[in-house]
Amino acid sequence: MLRFAVLSAFTCASALTISSPAQAAPGLGQEVYGATVEEGEVELESRYDRLTGGPSDGEDVLKLEAAYSVSDRLRIGVTTHLAREPGLNRKVEEVGFEAIYHLGRVGGIDVALYGEYAVAIDGTDDVETKLLLERKQGPLDIRFNLIATKPLDSHRLAEFSYAASADVKTLGEVRLGIQAFGDLGTVRHLVPRAEHFVGPVAKFEIEGLGPEVGLELGYLFALGAARDETSGQVRIALEVEF
Repeated sequence: MLRFAVLSAFTCASALTISSPAQAAPGLGQEVYGATVEEGEVELESRYDRLTGGPSDGEDVLKLEAAYSVSDRLRIGVTTHLAREPGLNRKVEEVGFEAIYHLGRVGGIDVALYGEYAVAIDGTDDVETKLLLERKQGPLDIRFNLIATKPLDSHRLAEFSYAASADVKTLGEVRLGIQAFGDLGTVRHLVPRAEHFVGPVAKFEIEGLGPEVGLELGYLFALGAARDETSGQVRIALEVEF
């Protein structure tokens, strides 16, 4: 099943044969998705990411997401990205419609497929697919997302990227860990000198409010080509689950 899922993700990505246009820095307005789904769960999330230092200092993305788990396998949602470049006003960049389908568990690893159709407000619509892998063992949670994206009217090759995280439960409901995002290139030019971000993250659970409320704080350091534009990015997310 795991081999089939990996091959399916690569097949879908290669079949796209079209890449996305210039996008925001890896990680900006993005999250590392888990591969599990809990039936009946409603999730509301607000994420704010901002670049610091360098020519891109001040560029940010505000992401709003609402999702519902239809079953213990299928989760559907809608997202909105509001972006702002330094010195300009914030604007709605795109509205996305997403779905996660849990395929099963292989060797203790949960496997799921993610798909999103993003409607661009001023530009080109695009499609994004992800292979989601997650391993939970005691207090440890490890996630890896392999991502392929493309616009619908381009003639360039598909572009690949990744998102990864590892965190562990410490005192109380506090989780400490690390996150990483980066570009992997195209099918013709894999792993170029691309943009990467990596850094620490802390997750907190706020109790006594009724629904489950989670707060995520992190800072990712720029690596590779990303250092030409910025020093890193501040990441803040607030999630409410019913």
